[in-house]
Amino acid sequence: MGSLRGALSWLADGSHWTGAGGILQRLAEHLQMFAIVMLIAVAIALPLGLVIGHARRGAFLAVNAAGIGRALPSFAILAFAFPLALRLHLPGPFAFWPTLVTLVFLAVPPLLTNTYVAVANVDADTVEAARGIGMTERQVLLRLELPLAAPLMLDTIRTVAVQVTATATLGAAFGWGGLGRFIVDGFSNHAYPAYRDQLLAGAILVALLAIVVDVVFGLIGRFPALRRVQV
Repeated sequence: MGSLRGALSWLADGSHWTGAGGILQRLAEHLQMFAIVMLIAVAIALPLGLVIGHARRGAFLAVNAAGIGRALPSFAILAFAFPLALRLHLPGPFAFWPTLVTLVFLAVPPLLTNTYVAVANVDADTVEAARGIGMTERQVLLRLELPLAAPLMLDTIRTVAVQVTATATLGAAFGWGGLGRFIVDGFSNHAYPAYRDQLLAGAILVALLAIVVDVVFGLIGRFPALRRVQV
C-alpha cells in the first residue's frame, strides 16, 4: 500500500505533468507512436488479408503470419532494428524508427491472419448467390464479404491496439520516449524512493491508457454502420 500511495502522490504532483519530460509530453509521444503504427499496420494487413481471403489463395502466408509474429519476441526485434537504424542514420527522435518497426511487426501478423480468416469463412453459398445476381468480384468483396467479416476484424484491431499501447513501453529501454520512459528511468534509479514511485506511476499510466484504448475501440466497433451488410 505504501508503494501505491507513493505512486499516486507522484501522479498528483502537478510538476510531473508539464514541462520537458512531463506526463503530457510522454503521453503525446506515446499516442503519436500508437497512431502511426496502427495506420501502417492496418494499411498493410487489411487490404492484403481481404484480397487473400476473397481469392482463397495465399492461405499459407496468412495463416503462418501470426505464428511468425509470436515466434519472434518484440524485444529481440527491437534489439536488431536499433543498430540497423543507427547505421542508416535515419532522421527523427532517438530510437523512434526501431520502436516503430518493432510495433508494426507486432501488429501486422494478427491483423493479416484474422482478416483472411474472417473473409474466407463467409458462407460460400452466400458468395455464389451474390455472384449469381450479377455482382462483380469487387462488389462481392466490398458489399458482402467485408461487412460480414467486419466484427472479427474490428475485434482484432481492438486487441492489437491494446497490445501496441502496452508494448510501446519497450522503446524506452533503447532511448525512445513515451510513457515507458517513467518505467525505465524508475527501474534504473530504483534505489531512490522518488524513482520507485515514478516506476509504479509509469506502469499505472500505461495500464490506464491501455484500458482507455480498449474502451474506445470497443465503442467504435459498436457502430452499426461498421457492421452493416450493403446489398
